[in-house]
Amino acid sequence: MRRTLPTRRMPRHHLMLHRAPPARHRAGAPPPRTSDLVLALLGVLLLAALALMAAHALTAGTAP
Repeated sequence: MRRTLPTRRMPRHHLMLHRAPPARHRAGAPPPRTSDLVLALLGVLLLAALALMAAHALTAGTAP
């Protein structure tokens, strides 16, 4: 029975990397607006403040 693949590798010359097309040719989403970035930053800050308050409440306890 014959083998489907050769036993030795065939040399391949001029190998090229697959590169993504330049940014101007890509059809994508428009750039984010400044207001979206500000809202995202505020959301992250609020979550961080909530996490700090929860950590403080857990470590301090309610003992008089």
